[in-house]
Amino acid sequence: MDLSYVTGRVPGMEPRFSSQDQEGEIPWIPVRSQRNADGSESHVWEKWVAFSVEPMYLALFARWDPGMIVRKHGHFSPHVITVLSGEFTCGGRLCKTGTHIELPLGADFGPFVAGKEGVELYEVMMGDPRSWSDDPEVMEKVLRENGVTVLPDPPIDLPAGLEDLRNVYAKAEEGNSQAK
Repeated sequence: MDLSYVTGRVPGMEPRFSSQDQEGEIPWIPVRSQRNADGSESHVWEKWVAFSVEPMYLALFARWDPGMIVRKHGHFSPHVITVLSGEFTCGGRLCKTGTHIELPLGADFGPFVAGKEGVELYEVMMGDPRSWSDDPEVMEKVLRENGVTVLPDPPIDLPAGLEDLRNVYAKAEEGNSQAK
């Protein structure tokens, strides 16, 4: 008797394993950059351990350099974050090691500011992982308070012809700054 309809088993499908420690196999890629008040640069680094197109999802480890700022934003999918080490603030709330954040589809969070030691995260986006932002004034205020200048986003390769939407928000933030 075939029970695949009861169990959900798909013949030939097997678990896939990866580790944050597998240096070289899965590279750390810079996805955000900024110039700090002292002239140094900080980055958000990500290691995409699983990026599926069908069904679409992204699982990644992230390392944020100390003081790194990330805009208030949402994603085109539900998103969960777990703080593995270090700390950051999310919309002014301190998030230390062990903090879990659930971002429902349609909600936004942030801005984020990494702590003095930076922060390491594990993140999963259960659908289209690209982000949106509609509140550049909040980011501009945090940048001014910290003497930080956002640098152009490093290039990334998205699978299946997905368009990188990060520059859309950079242009909106630029336009908003020039209008003042």
